[in-house]
Amino acid sequence: MSSQSDDLYDRAVAMLANRHYEHAGDALARGGWLLLANPRFDNSPFDDDEKGWVGKGIERLVTSAICYRVAGRSDRAAHRGTEASAVAADFQTVCTRPVQQACLQEMRADAIVAAGLDGAAKLYRDAASAYQTAGASIDDPQYWSTTPLFGAAAAPLQQVARSTANGEVAVSWQALHGPDPGDPGQFLAHRATFKRQRFATLLETVVAEGYLAAPRGTTAYNSETYRCPSCQSKDVNWVGDSTLCMRCSTPLDRI
Repeated sequence: MSSQSDDLYDRAVAMLANRHYEHAGDALARGGWLLLANPRFDNSPFDDDEKGWVGKGIERLVTSAICYRVAGRSDRAAHRGTEASAVAADFQTVCTRPVQQACLQEMRADAIVAAGLDGAAKLYRDAASAYQTAGASIDDPQYWSTTPLFGAAAAPLQQVARSTANGEVAVSWQALHGPDPGDPGQFLAHRATFKRQRFATLLETVVAEGYLAAPRGTTAYNSETYRCPSCQSKDVNWVGDSTLCMRCSTPLDRI
């Protein structure tokens, strides 16, 4: 990950904290493009990669679309989400592992949800079916679910969900997956089914309320050093280079 993309991520977090959602969307889009051009260690973005680092760039584009939705810029959200879905579709032709192809199908659906466009439900069903088909070739589904590609596919949903849950983790890793990793296809297919049932509704709530929380980073409860000037909470979220209120993502004051 380039230092420039790190800087843009830090800027996006700061813009979220100050409720400048369109500017946050811009910074995330720029960072996403950089990561797609150079996802990891100067490798070609068109290389087949077991870790799926290219997913981080797609994640930034999807989150950018979400920011534009919250900012009331549905036009820009539609463009960015369409772009993210197209990139994910293209990388399905690069990856040779069926489990990654299924995850990219899941990300295509996420991008359409973020864009506010029709067709996500079918894409999620196709992703669930692809996971089921891939199940026989998956030895360790828990390994795959913790790779950068799968983490990138979970992050936008988790950020949207915590925006409706007072900053807490509203969609845990356990909730996102099925109960039995011994059935790899069903274990991973649950991701797509869960999103089909919940993601669009959660995002509609966030858009209606006009508030998107910053991502959750390193946290601490009842700090003796910081207090939120907005809600008076002393629970801290360190993310990017910002020190934010865990509850409302406002920049914290030192006590």
